Amino acid sequence: MKNVSLCVTHCHFGFTLLRLNIFSLHRCRFSQMLHPIFEEASNIVREEFPSTHQVVFARVDCDQHSDIAQRYRINKYPTLKLFRNGMMMKREYRGQRSVVAIADFIRQQQVDPVKELLTMEEANTVDRSKRNIIASRPSNHSRGIHSNGRVGGDNMIYKPVGENVPDMVYLGSLASFDLAYAWAQDKCVPLVREITFENGEELTEEGLPFLILFHINDDTESLEKFQQEVARQLISEKGTINFLHADCEKFRHPLLHIQKSPTDCPVIAIDSFRHMYVFPDFKDLNIPGKLKQFVLDLHSGKLHREFHHGPDPTNSTPGQEENEVASSPPKSSFQKLAPSETRYTILSRDRDEL
Repeated sequence: MKNVSLCVTHCHFGFTLLRLNIFSLHRCRFSQMLHPIFEEASNIVREEFPSTHQVVFARVDCDQHSDIAQRYRINKYPTLKLFRNGMMMKREYRGQRSVVAIADFIRQQQVDPVKELLTMEEANTVDRSKRNIIASRPSNHSRGIHSNGRVGGDNMIYKPVGENVPDMVYLGSLASFDLAYAWAQDKCVPLVREITFENGEELTEEGLPFLILFHINDDTESLEKFQQEVARQLISEKGTINFLHADCEKFRHPLLHIQKSPTDCPVIAIDSFRHMYVFPDFKDLNIPGKLKQFVLDLHSGKLHREFHHGPDPTNSTPGQEENEVASSPPKSSFQKLAPSETRYTILSRDRDEL
């Protein structure tokens, strides 16, 4: 463990071994085309990082090892997955399928994400616009921040975004990697993440529906309100739906899909990867439990059912049922971010706007 770990999205706890796996099919033409490129890149990397404790290139024939493909949810070929100390990273390699690009990717992964600080003054001047984790080692372990107040011994502290937000102390044992890693992931990965064209595909591949706030980029007030209500009402739904926010200027097309425009923002919607459903009114966030019920109605199928067949009878006034006209919700817009059948080519391509 280094003295100080700075993290923006997630922490690396002294990872040493990188493993880049290519999952391919023998009968796949693109897999066959990538094999020599992958092998040449591995030769270049081996010269720069000769130790097998640093980088390992591996190839899995999913025709012969379908069990491995199933274990790592591989359903498109060829796929390049990055492993750190045996743990598969969520973000797979999506760059250009060339020797230079793959070798550069490995070099970037070898850059140490841990910054060493030598004084408490340095620790107190970290960038508070980012999430930071600071760990200190005992004074008898080389250089670094010695025991001094709360940042001492083997402690780790989490510094949230904001100058006046109090620090949080890790109370577990650093001898347990799993506990420390889970704690850091919980603190460093925001509950509400931003979706962009760069990370949209990997978010889609997580397979969870999206609850999205569309907002003007400078509208931090609406974002803070949304974040607060997600934390207050929906923390129990973490793992069943992705909480996201999006720049409505960049994502105009999904807004048009639900008959909205940037002038209507802030707008909240769910994309189930089948349809898109609009939260009635952003001001309804002030109604206790309203946002949570919106998500629960997705899980129960109520949103889908009512869009197609009108309100449930229990929600209708007498005589209303016969006047209701069944509607059809807009089809999913973000599903288009998922890999297409023609995505996996040797050359990279720019993604069109949604």
